[in-house]
Amino acid sequence: MKKITTIGILTSGGDAPGMNAAIRAVTRSGICNGFKIKGIFKGFDGLINDDVKDFTTENVSGIIMSGGTILKTARSMEFFTEEGKNKAYETIMKHDIGALVVIGGNGSMTGAMEFAKEYDVCCIGLPGTIDNDLYGTDLTIGYDTTLNTIVECVDRIRDTAQSHERIFFVEVMGRDAGFLAQNSAIASGAEAAIIPEDRTDVDQLGQFMERGIRKSKRSCIVIVSESPKCGALYYAERVKKEFPGYDVRVSILGHLQRGGRPSAHDRILASRTGVGAVEAIMQGQRNVMIGIKNNEITYVPLSEAIRSDKPFDKQLIKVLNELSI
Repeated sequence: MKKITTIGILTSGGDAPGMNAAIRAVTRSGICNGFKIKGIFKGFDGLINDDVKDFTTENVSGIIMSGGTILKTARSMEFFTEEGKNKAYETIMKHDIGALVVIGGNGSMTGAMEFAKEYDVCCIGLPGTIDNDLYGTDLTIGYDTTLNTIVECVDRIRDTAQSHERIFFVEVMGRDAGFLAQNSAIASGAEAAIIPEDRTDVDQLGQFMERGIRKSKRSCIVIVSESPKCGALYYAERVKKEFPGYDVRVSILGHLQRGGRPSAHDRILASRTGVGAVEAIMQGQRNVMIGIKNNEITYVPLSEAIRSDKPFDKQLIKVLNELSI
């Protein structure tokens, strides 16, 4: 097997606070250990279009505190075609990239896994997604910052909810995973969370209204995971029809959640996993995601990382129910 001398880095999919810290960590750890570093711009599209640049320590100076990603990002449809992958591989060969570090979420890990299988390229994943839905790691880069952003927003919404005695349905990201909604509800003192792992039906909504509103409260906050069919607007309309005596409002936080300076926790997580990626390459690891379990670096096969059944602690639902009386 040819010795790896050059590492390529790209960010893919939705941006997450802490991606820049991960880029910095891979770059500096790689250079410290004798590798050449190539920054690949605009995700997998950058591989297809040969948008590649040599990276030095100066390229990543002063970025650890910045949100977003200096490498830019994109969701590349072309990369999932045979022609797109062929072009990407030609770029890999042209720049002598022996290992590719992909920072992103579920779709990015899937793309890296398929590329590694078809072209025998060493791909290392870093878990960069605000949804915290990648299997094999306790937390993902960007999740902690986003959680804090949501809590700050909900604290402000609470002021107006109480002033006007309103019910607010606050929609947060996490279409397929309720980690953001459930934990932000607990942290902000919300009365309920509606999440994919425990979808509310008609009876549950009625029970919540009885328990949380009619007995003791005229205002409340309900956090809802985004959904094309059952998002915050859907539940607000149901309350208006089924409980017309209540003043209902909706706040969709949207892309506000993705921005902002990464928290200290996300900067440390990104730094540790970034260094872990370089160590994995040096050890001869291939096609794994770098995670952290019980505060220890772990190597998770990409096929495992993209599993859709990351454990959700149902005890959190009980905690919120008991504290929202």
